[in-house]
Amino acid sequence: MSTCATASRALAEPLAGTAATARTWLLIEQPGPWGKKALTQSHLDPELGQALDAAASAHGGRVALIRRPGRHADNSSTARHRIYLARTVPGDSWVRTVALSGDDLGELRKLDFAALDDGASVGVGGATTDTDGVPPLGLGWEPYRGDPLALVCTNGKRDRCCALLGRPLAAELEASGGANVWEITHIGGHRFAPTLLVLPYGYAYGRLDTPAVKGVLDAVRDGHVLTDGCRGRSAWDRPGQAADLAVRERTGESSAHALTVTSVREEPTKPQQPDADQRRWRVTVAHMDRRRWRVLLAESADGPALPASCGATPAAPVRMDVVRIEGPPARP
Repeated sequence: MSTCATASRALAEPLAGTAATARTWLLIEQPGPWGKKALTQSHLDPELGQALDAAASAHGGRVALIRRPGRHADNSSTARHRIYLARTVPGDSWVRTVALSGDDLGELRKLDFAALDDGASVGVGGATTDTDGVPPLGLGWEPYRGDPLALVCTNGKRDRCCALLGRPLAAELEASGGANVWEITHIGGHRFAPTLLVLPYGYAYGRLDTPAVKGVLDAVRDGHVLTDGCRGRSAWDRPGQAADLAVRERTGESSAHALTVTSVREEPTKPQQPDADQRRWRVTVAHMDRRRWRVLLAESADGPALPASCGATPAAPVRMDVVRIEGPPARP
């Protein structure tokens, strides 16, 4: 039986620049069944799910439901729900957590996503932030300092590949220990299943087996990033994700906080150019030591047709190809 994941893998569709874009993630533990649109089709109050999704989306955030691997019974609306709130911007990467009863989940409406998205510009230690630069949140949020959060997409109602490939991966990671493993409703890119989001840094991965994921998590634990199987950092848009990974590949830089995408600009094209149908992007990537790179990318959709998800009409996927990188080489 052909699936979107087998088709994408067979044609070696590139992974770079395919991660979901989100500078802030709100993750809500919700056991029980998930529908295709889980925020409004689960045991979570659908009005709450819709309100949180709208508030987060307006300020560069995403909301998703999570649950532990295994059976998904949901026996009580008043049970405690583990909540995580995360930022994925370099220099402003953190995770906060709180446990709320089902009756108290409505308090999440008070989250000020605009203030969260402005947190990096306020400055660490400023009057409107706590000791590590996070705007005050209320609700008893506490810093999360445990193992890396490994979030595996398993929502079979959105795509069967996520269930068939994601659930076994989540179960194996849970059994092997060394990470805080959750199933998650949706992080985009069904055809790259199994797909994984790792917090606090927000890098997404695809097509990895359990040993490879454990390598990723070991690196994250030490503050580093592995690029094999990496789709990009969710803090950036697609050109920024591809440029960040391209510079890491060129220089061997693995420190999670070392690189920042400082500008993304679309290059004008002329009708007479042979590749006028391609969008061109010029992305500036800066190192914390003040080195800078300019990455020229070509965005195209001229490859073999693929289904974006199982059952979808095949179409040529958008890809980001590196044309050239201008800047200093890797240090010896």
